Amino acid sequence: MKKRTLTLIEIMIVILLITIIGGAVGYNMKGSLDKGKKFRTEQGKEQLRNLLLMCLDDEKDVTGEQLASNPAYWLKKSGLAKDADKAIVDGWGKKYTITFNSETKDFEIQ
Repeated sequence: MKKRTLTLIEIMIVILLITIIGGAVGYNMKGSLDKGKKFRTEQGKEQLRNLLLMCLDDEKDVTGEQLASNPAYWLKKSGLAKDADKAIVDGWGKKYTITFNSETKDFEIQ
């Protein structure tokens, strides 16, 4: 019986196919990861706003401007957030910009 071996061309074709398939999968995963980060950011903004409003209601000696200037400190002090440092960053790891609107008594998070 004759034994057949793989030629260099066949091996190169297999490697090329694996590379193309891997690239397509990686490209699709990047889009999914960006969507996940965007979703985490939107949910994080709403959760942070609610936590800051609860903290403003609980802490009688603090103003909204103080909360907006140092939210991690006040969230840690109140014990409302499990991890205050993670609560103040978006899906990409950048800190939110937080402002307090004294007319509406609400926080604006960007």
